[in-house]
Amino acid sequence: MNWRIIFRSLKNKDMQKRLFIVVGIIVVYRLLAHIPVPLAEPTQLRNAISSVLGQSDLGGILNLLSGGALSSFSLVLVGLSPFITASIIIQLLTKAIPRLEELHKDGESGRRKIQQWTRVITVPLAIVQSIAFIFILRQTVLQGGSTTLADPTMMEWIVSITSMTAGSVLLMWLGELITEQGIGNGISIVIFAGIISQLPQMLASLISSLFNTSSGSLNVFNWFTLPVNPVMFWTILIMSIAGLIVLYFLVKINEAQRVITINYAKRVHGNSNYGDVKSILPVKLIAAGVIPVIFAVAFLSLPQFVGQVMKASGNADLLPTANKLITWFQAPNAGSFTGSTAEAFIYPTLYFILVIAFTYFYTGIVFNANEIAENLQKQGGFIEGVRPGAQTEKYLMRTVNRLILFGSIVLGIVAILPFVAEYLTYNLTGLQGLRLSIGGTGILIIVSVALETLRQVNSRALMVTYDDFDPDELLDSDKKKSKKRRLFKKK
Repeated sequence: MNWRIIFRSLKNKDMQKRLFIVVGIIVVYRLLAHIPVPLAEPTQLRNAISSVLGQSDLGGILNLLSGGALSSFSLVLVGLSPFITASIIIQLLTKAIPRLEELHKDGESGRRKIQQWTRVITVPLAIVQSIAFIFILRQTVLQGGSTTLADPTMMEWIVSITSMTAGSVLLMWLGELITEQGIGNGISIVIFAGIISQLPQMLASLISSLFNTSSGSLNVFNWFTLPVNPVMFWTILIMSIAGLIVLYFLVKINEAQRVITINYAKRVHGNSNYGDVKSILPVKLIAAGVIPVIFAVAFLSLPQFVGQVMKASGNADLLPTANKLITWFQAPNAGSFTGSTAEAFIYPTLYFILVIAFTYFYTGIVFNANEIAENLQKQGGFIEGVRPGAQTEKYLMRTVNRLILFGSIVLGIVAILPFVAEYLTYNLTGLQGLRLSIGGTGILIIVSVALETLRQVNSRALMVTYDDFDPDELLDSDKKKSKKRRLFKKK
């Protein structure tokens, strides 16, 4: 990452325009997240939802990924969940239907058709989820004794469902607009912005707990007393150190890759010689990125969502099944995972398994060993000691499977890290309610999206500053790095 080139590119008008568009779209998204659905009086609706969320675990992870849209029941409450579900469906069908697989291999035109079908499937999914959200909220609020959503009219139902569906489609469109700017994946950046927006609230909660001295103050070696809560002080300190270690570890894991050397045979065409050169094929340790985690969260939210719908229906025969689905597939709220019951471990265990499964599945989509082997053979490329064709494909598959095994386990451990931290903290210290709302999944998404966005920004910066590029500058930078390494080794 060359920060000097990135800062220099900020003087370019095209770069400034792209960055301003992305920032403007994120601001629009955050404004939409505070516009409530026209279902009831906004203040009463917000108070009713707050009371419901305070009494149950409904939508804990959804509120995080939607950037707090659930707590305000905003237009973008459904968010990108329908689009993610549609993407999973299309990708599964691509492997099952030969015609779709051919389209996927056709290049840009085929991928555009598949993307268009994904958008079409997103709309009915958004309608279904909008109806289910309103139905669940209405029944839950009524059970709490509030009359805020007692009897909505048919017109209110139509307007609310239409607005929520439009919000989901609008969010998908905003994500694609960001992608078109060429400085990051729009869908990932929208989710990233939603998670980051929860940071001020989390920090305010931690600071409030830190300066709550009702149970005592921190005594420093009997020299002086600090007006902070001693338990929260040490807890926050340990959390900060652990967070930095996890952050460093995630960056290293996310950037780790296996480099395969590719040799090209020498060819003579007329009076010119081609080939006889070496290239590299980098294979990332986690080629699927953060997608498996997002897919796993979306997949696990479905059974609990169905259970909420069954429970809200009021059918006594469905109530036992609904309660089991809600209990088994309920995402533990931050600060409440104590592991006091066996059912509490069902969600983290399935979460871990699904992250591994989706890592294998999605890596198989983004890394096609057969296609790479065929392209290398056509271009006269080969891996040293490996025959072109079928042997190259087997070698690539074996290498990728070894990387996936380790990478998927790492992803799974990081995903369930908040639950492990809560369980150990509660059982070792008795503390509960640390509010690790941005941990594990959130940190992984933040790190992966930030690194990928910076990588694309760096590529765009190289493009816009190409005419001003000075090779000596890059050479001087490499010499300085080499000198630092030699000094470090001597020490």
